[in-house]
Amino acid sequence: MQPLSVEEIRRSFVNSSKSLVKAMTLPRGFPELPWESLDYLGWRDPKAPNRAYLVVRRDTGVTGIALNTQATVKPRRGTGLCDLCYTAHQVTDVALFAARRAGSAGRDGNTVGLYICADLACSLYLRGLRELDVPQGETSAPEVRAERLNARLEGFVNRVLG
Repeated sequence: MQPLSVEEIRRSFVNSSKSLVKAMTLPRGFPELPWESLDYLGWRDPKAPNRAYLVVRRDTGVTGIALNTQATVKPRRGTGLCDLCYTAHQVTDVALFAARRAGSAGRDGNTVGLYICADLACSLYLRGLRELDVPQGETSAPEVRAERLNARLEGFVNRVLG
């Protein structure tokens, strides 16, 4: 992914109020992000952990999506699968994120949801740059997995925009 400026990120959100975007906290270590290893920029807001953000560079420009999740109240056991990168995790390391739809549908309360890596680090997992606790059944090359991730991500963004 090509690096993004703070201004590009803040202008990109399609399903947020201006006040929410203004209050958004950028990811820790933003200036040192490994842009060359990212397919999208995703992070949990350090000041509001139930809020998260996903920013994608697309053919039509940069699109940002605000997400919400709920903290789990009791530990769960088992494994879960991320809907974007298809990485298996402990079930507590996968979270249901809901995005308000863009435009009038979002103002009417319509949302789109996905189970995503709780830390939104799909790109790093599929490239083997972040450790996993669960054995993986995936044998495809990282480039193939990244291609599929981008296709699923595009579908999610289109559902939010639709």
